[in-house]
Amino acid sequence: MSDDHYTYRVTWSPEDGEYVATVAEFGSLSWLDADPTVALTKLRNVVAEVVADLQANGEPVPEPLADRHYSGEFRLRIPPTLHRTLAIEAAEQGISLNRLVSAKVAG
Repeated sequence: MSDDHYTYRVTWSPEDGEYVATVAEFGSLSWLDADPTVALTKLRNVVAEVVADLQANGEPVPEPLADRHYSGEFRLRIPPTLHRTLAIEAAEQGISLNRLVSAKVAG
């Protein structure tokens, strides 16, 4: 596993007046900098240090989202009335409920 596989994002923070780099697998870690490249580089360094520390202490290291296997299936509980409404809409369009919901989620 590599800390390079983690899900990094850099966005502008109007509140801070700087770019903020975040990593999805470590929700509590971030780095602010006026330069977006520096923010990302510094955060990646922090993540590498945290991963090394976790490994050294025998603690679990979060698996990168990119390395996980996704089946393409998940269960979703919705109210029966919404289920009925979606089933009717799918029938009216001549498509499966699954196809209708997939299209709406992809939206």
